[in-house]
Amino acid sequence: MLLTLYELSVENKIFYAVLLFSWTVYLWEAYLASRQRKIYKSTVHVPVELGKIMDKDTFEKSRLYQLDKSNFSFWSGLYSEAEGTLILLLGGIPFLWRVSGTITGRFGFGTEYEISQSLVFLMLATLFSALTGLPWSVYNTFVIEEKHGFNQQTLGFFLKDAVKKFLVTQCILLPVTSLLLYIIKIGGDYFFIYAWLFTLVVTLVLVTIYADYIAPLFDKFTPLPDGELKKEIESLAQSISFPLTKVYVVEGSKRSSHSNAYFYGFFKNKRIVLFDTLLEDYSPLNKAPEVEPQQGAGDEGDEQSKPKPKNKRQGCNNPEVLAVLGHELGHWKLGHMVKNILISQMNSFLCFFLFAVLIGRKELFMAFGFHESQPTLIGLMIIFQFIFSPYNELLSFCLTVLSRRFEFQADAFARAMGQASELYSALIKLNKDNLGFPVSDWLFSMWHYSHPPLLERLRALRGPKQD
Repeated sequence: MLLTLYELSVENKIFYAVLLFSWTVYLWEAYLASRQRKIYKSTVHVPVELGKIMDKDTFEKSRLYQLDKSNFSFWSGLYSEAEGTLILLLGGIPFLWRVSGTITGRFGFGTEYEISQSLVFLMLATLFSALTGLPWSVYNTFVIEEKHGFNQQTLGFFLKDAVKKFLVTQCILLPVTSLLLYIIKIGGDYFFIYAWLFTLVVTLVLVTIYADYIAPLFDKFTPLPDGELKKEIESLAQSISFPLTKVYVVEGSKRSSHSNAYFYGFFKNKRIVLFDTLLEDYSPLNKAPEVEPQQGAGDEGDEQSKPKPKNKRQGCNNPEVLAVLGHELGHWKLGHMVKNILISQMNSFLCFFLFAVLIGRKELFMAFGFHESQPTLIGLMIIFQFIFSPYNELLSFCLTVLSRRFEFQADAFARAMGQASELYSALIKLNKDNLGFPVSDWLFSMWHYSHPPLLERLRALRGPKQD
């Protein structure tokens, strides 16, 4: 067996090494998920430490919800890994490249028009990904999320949204990719510097325009009305010199009852966005008729307006919303956003530099079925997606650890502003609203959780010191 491995050509060694690492990562992820599933299955009673935080009914709902999500993740992950393996073994990438060449050839573009062929390839690849992923997305939305009371979409709305997302993605992806490929082609020996600068500019532009021009294509954004909450938010921002210009409420409830909040913008043009499901006074769940669910009740009425459980409240009150924003603005004040951008750009520069070193290695292309040509787009795919995969896994884990540290620091910032009790109760409410399960396997949470587990955050808010 060892002799056979040594006799393999360099390109075959590369190919099988990529497959082996891919399956190693998948099996590692599956092992971690199985550890967490055991927690979901075995922890059927509310732990003593959680007795004052979560009632038995909510605990059971969150356990079942997370168990369903974990089972779904197992099967969707297995399918994704098997699909990727078959694509590689059957030569799906060079086949799609040839199909792209045939299509461009019919319009009079020969092999010398590599960028045109690359764009067709990219469009076909993303279309294939969207179509194969659609059944899984439909099941997740209309079975799992629906079953546990989060889905607010109709099938028509969902499909329309999916088509819109695909079209918007193509409108951004194709021009950006064509310019990037052109820069690499004409950039000479230092093309990696120009390519990195180009992607930096594109990233900054997209971050700047996303909330104003892209996000409104999918969700309705309205200014937060004048009132006590708006005044308190503006006062909070002013107290830490946050250059707030506008506060919006986004109608996230038409898609899901999950809640969120974020800010965006550069320099002195910062804006805060609050999901309507975060605000107790805005949440449609609280405005719905308070009726007990009855058998057959779902057979009549508007399909987008479903009966809500009696006495259930969603979202946070004003002091709790301010505490959540105190945490979010803590990320800004402590420079977490700048640090993340710097890390991202350092990584991007390193990857482009290594790409410049490796792009001339023909065996990399031959390993994936490209024996006669070395298209730049294929090179980007092979090197960034396959060759860099071990590095990407390590980087992802390190960023997850760093993210948890940032979350503790942002909690400490809110606590220092006198918002500890409000943030404490807000975290509990948001955990209940989103059916987060508060018990986790240590290895699973260490590898996956970008936010610390709920109990760790609550202990830090109560304790005399902050991790």
